[in-house]
Amino acid sequence: MKDIQGGVCAPLGFKAAGIHCGIRKNKSKKDLALIVSDVMCHAASTYTLNKVKGAPIAVTKQHLQNGEAKAIICNSGNANTCNPDGEDIANAVCDLCADALKINVDDIIVASTGVIGQPLSLEPFQDHMQELVDALGNQNSSDACEGIMTTDTVKKEYAVEFELEGKTCHVGAIAKGSGMIHPNMATMLAFVTTDVAISKDMLNEVIHEVVDDTFNMVSVDGDTSTNDMLSVMANGLAHNQEIVQKDDYYQIFKNALMYICTCLSKGIAKDGEGATKLLTCKVTNAQSIKDAKVVAKSVITSSLFKAAMFGRDANWGRILCAIGYSDANYDVDKIEVSLASLKGEICVCQKGRGYPFSEEKALEILSEDEIDIFINLHDGNFQATAWGCDLTYDYVKINGDYRT
Repeated sequence: MKDIQGGVCAPLGFKAAGIHCGIRKNKSKKDLALIVSDVMCHAASTYTLNKVKGAPIAVTKQHLQNGEAKAIICNSGNANTCNPDGEDIANAVCDLCADALKINVDDIIVASTGVIGQPLSLEPFQDHMQELVDALGNQNSSDACEGIMTTDTVKKEYAVEFELEGKTCHVGAIAKGSGMIHPNMATMLAFVTTDVAISKDMLNEVIHEVVDDTFNMVSVDGDTSTNDMLSVMANGLAHNQEIVQKDDYYQIFKNALMYICTCLSKGIAKDGEGATKLLTCKVTNAQSIKDAKVVAKSVITSSLFKAAMFGRDANWGRILCAIGYSDANYDVDKIEVSLASLKGEICVCQKGRGYPFSEEKALEILSEDEIDIFINLHDGNFQATAWGCDLTYDYVKINGDYRT
């Protein structure tokens, strides 16, 4: 498996586009994206567990009942959530897109992201849908990526190439996410394309398995969004023998998807609103995978710990505190904690108690922009990793007037 360029256009048979259609006031920012396959795809999605859901999710769920799709359309700048005509707008957007692409309306995945509770006019879609379709190209993944961004400061766009039975295969993806990030699945938008031939059942299985260990292990601010989803379209144009069971070929594809989603997850965490540091919490030797995940996410979600990381303060007590209120099984007297970066590693806690360390060395380690938190529970054989970011003054500035 190797990294390649091209994002969602890297797999055979996919085109993309991104334009400014007028939903966002800033004309320099793209606010509408489209991804289209030349042929019908097997498709699957995972969705936010927030009980308040964006209207596009209801429409997409209906369209994906048959496990097939050919296009994804997504706007930024308005979440189309909590609006009385939200589903009508989402359906109308799909109608416009289907007419312009000359495809069945049920073959479209629709998504929105942005401010909640603001009316969304159909006019920008009516005026610019043909422009969007005309802009489709097999080199335009980055344009589509820009079209789904909100407070993101960098694009999250990846692609890999690998082989199945001697056939060259690809997975490509774009994602957005910077704030309101605490997935259950999920608190962002991610769109994945692949030319691998895989059955509908296996595609649905693999994305749920991968999401549990990637996007669902990210937290920026503890808020689970209303609109978020991960959608995958597989068009089979690599012409490998269709994956219909969990065999070696399924595992190869899963590894590629896992790599892509891990890259996206880390990118989202590092680009958290106002963030200056990527925090990676690795928990080892837990009694169960559930215990490892719960501990890792509890630490990465702690506002006090995140603030300490911003202040470059090796306040390990906040780590123990977060472990302590997590709903996990462990023996406090066995816990060991270390902090690390490119500048080195220091142990700050052993057997649940403070361990002498150099504050000067700790400051040097925590001054880097990527910090690892190693937690060894010494209580089993299971492990998990979670990603997050520090909590800064800028997070409050960004969210203090996000709507206005």
